[in-house]
Amino acid sequence: MTINRRNFIFTAATLAGVGVLSSVFPTFSLLAQTLTTADASIVNIDKLRPILLEDAQYRASRLGLDPRIWSWHKDAADPMPANYYEASLADWSAFGSLPRDLSCEVVVIGGGLLGASTALHLAEAGVDVILVEKDNIGSGASGRNGGQMTPGIARWEAETMLEKLSSDEAKRLWRFASVEAMNLVDELRDRYSFGCDRKYGHITAAIHAGHMGPLVANADARRRLGDTAVKVIGPHELQEEYVRSGIYHGANIDSIGGQVQPLALLRGLIYGFAKLGGQIYDNTKVTGIRQDAGGTVVETERGAIRASKAVVLGVHGSTGKFISGPSTTMPFFTYVAVTPPLPMNIKDLIPSDLPIYDTQLQIDYYRAVRNNRLLFGGQGTGNSWSPRDVNNYLLERIRTVFPQLEKPELEYSWGGISDLTLNGATDARKSGDSVPVYMVHGWSGHGVAQTVRIGKAISDDFTRRNNDFTMLTSIDHMNIPLGSYLSPVAIPLVKGVLGVISTLNPAEMVSF
Repeated sequence: MTINRRNFIFTAATLAGVGVLSSVFPTFSLLAQTLTTADASIVNIDKLRPILLEDAQYRASRLGLDPRIWSWHKDAADPMPANYYEASLADWSAFGSLPRDLSCEVVVIGGGLLGASTALHLAEAGVDVILVEKDNIGSGASGRNGGQMTPGIARWEAETMLEKLSSDEAKRLWRFASVEAMNLVDELRDRYSFGCDRKYGHITAAIHAGHMGPLVANADARRRLGDTAVKVIGPHELQEEYVRSGIYHGANIDSIGGQVQPLALLRGLIYGFAKLGGQIYDNTKVTGIRQDAGGTVVETERGAIRASKAVVLGVHGSTGKFISGPSTTMPFFTYVAVTPPLPMNIKDLIPSDLPIYDTQLQIDYYRAVRNNRLLFGGQGTGNSWSPRDVNNYLLERIRTVFPQLEKPELEYSWGGISDLTLNGATDARKSGDSVPVYMVHGWSGHGVAQTVRIGKAISDDFTRRNNDFTMLTSIDHMNIPLGSYLSPVAIPLVKGVLGVISTLNPAEMVSF
């Protein structure tokens, strides 16, 4: 029997009191391949194409960050060093803030993967789009996540879709959140010719022998949905061919999943949007959204933008600032670290070069990155942990997984903010206003490829190409009153309840 995490989140939360430039520039501008920014500086669009370095180079971060999160480097002289992703990419220009009051057809708020994908697909459809970001492109979760690409809508995998939906609906949603999402990332990378260290395949490793049953059930559910991309293997094959760790009892090998350098992917989408003449303004904080007779007005600290046809909220866990009514999400903090180049060949640890996550309560996820380094992430907390506590935790996990690394070290580590819903699925909405507001949040730490795919779904809904986005809005969600305030209490409570269950019966697969 598999214990469903979302049911325990609901139960524990209840106990805690819980019941969160235009799309087409003038011709001369396109020919010049430049983008005029608010401070009258010129950004060469070709220089926006992300360039991956052979290895990370220590530097101070050029990204404005939420004050609740941090980046750490072992030799940091700067209060905010670049995280590994930023340090492994060539410098990138800022765009400049909003220069004055503007108008367009669609305003996209948020320069993460959702906002960038939506803006790009709308621009491809000939829509006049302005994208604004309160900090810098990549400052949020899209530039700070683990880079794992796994199928599903947040925590909804194949079994849950079959449980909640009809067979045809489940097949459609699964394909949307697996093959279509992964393929779209590849299509955009090829269409706009940018690199993002895309690799293929993924491993889910069983930390207990009793977890193999749920992994088999998951593979079987995927086959019922027409997906034969996953196979189940035992501990010997896993250790010999895939990951050299003795703590696992078998695994699912998924050829659909994979990995990516997420900040490079994000910059690639923004590069494509800029090539199409899209207007981008960073350091432009939105303070409110209001409807009036002439459309929807997006108010910022530097001026207002009037949207005549739609507004898109791609602001992850901050949607509660702009929508009325109780939130459906609760924020939590996650952490990632990267080692220096290892003293042994990383293929002696991960011969398959596939990313891994496991089935323990507080999952480990890790993968090989450039120059023989190991990226390793884990933990989900209600309050932000300090760099020292995070580093100690992740080093202990690395020693547990790979005891052959006798004295592992970390060169980079950083924190980020994700958000979760009670039912485990992503919350997608579209307001009923004459100028609708689209929003999506509640990723539960899973959704790199799906965020890109949903951006296309928003564009397709706007242009009336299909009803994929309506499919997503049909998923019901429960409210979490004061979710952002309850997070420091509710998340430890949830983890405590799950931890007791896991201790009493470690064969039960419960993950947070």
